[in-house]
Amino acid sequence: MPRAVRFDKYGGIEVLQVVEVDRPIPGAGKVLVRVKAAGINPGEAAIRQGVFADRWPSTFPSGQGSDLAGVAEEVGPEVVTVGVGDEVIGFTNDRSSQAELVLVESGNLVPRPANVPWEQAGALFVAGTTAYAAVRSVALHAGDTVIVSGAAGGVGSIAVQLARNAGAKVIGLAGDANHKWLSDHGVLPITYGAGVEDRIRAASAGKVDAFIDTFGGGYVELALKLGVAPDRIDTIIDFAAAAKYGVKTEGNHEAATAEVLAQLAGLLAAGRLEIPIAKVYPLADVRDAYRELEQRHTHGKIVLEP
Repeated sequence: MPRAVRFDKYGGIEVLQVVEVDRPIPGAGKVLVRVKAAGINPGEAAIRQGVFADRWPSTFPSGQGSDLAGVAEEVGPEVVTVGVGDEVIGFTNDRSSQAELVLVESGNLVPRPANVPWEQAGALFVAGTTAYAAVRSVALHAGDTVIVSGAAGGVGSIAVQLARNAGAKVIGLAGDANHKWLSDHGVLPITYGAGVEDRIRAASAGKVDAFIDTFGGGYVELALKLGVAPDRIDTIIDFAAAAKYGVKTEGNHEAATAEVLAQLAGLLAAGRLEIPIAKVYPLADVRDAYRELEQRHTHGKIVLEP
């Protein structure tokens, strides 16, 4: 029997289990994918903790995860775009990707380019589409200066690359250990913490056009202090500040399509985008994977391998 991540109640990592489940059977329009890699995301931890129970309640026992890459093992009726044996990148909206076998809508799958590693492919959807929407929302033009907080994290590390691809000057806020990676990707790194406003003003020569906040904790207020217009500030996490100041909150929901996923996969294949992988855990070690994720200091993505 295939194994899958499950939890029976809201709580910390201790509620996560890897259990045997019935083999899924693909119905019309569905593809059964044998997962090679599945990314994990902070939003999944928040859902499991019950943070969004009012907005997105869980039905127990609940699975977990959206991101996946793998091989099509079986296709249901009416599937014409995917065949058995195809290598695919995709997503599910059923909280079920952290498993050995996953049912996926055929329209949520795109081909995996042969030169894209499984780990990067499996971690692409949530962080990639979130970064894509955030960069698009602040309307970057060549020569603009944009600040990205959490610039070495799962979303931030992609956002800085997409912003560079748009021709912007990118200043990335990150810990010292991640400065070399940022510099190597054409980003000007600045250490967060006390004095960060002054450091940004000096590095930007007083000209900041846009701000992408992937971390929270006061960065919306900082962006406003730096003179950034509210319609060019996007936060994917500080919804209270967004409501207070009228800044944007565009993220995964605004770009969660197979078309955007295919674009991102194309950038990976062309060498114009990299998904840094912080660590790969076996599926059985899902608790350890989320323990590391929830410390919020990883460089890039954490991935599960069934």
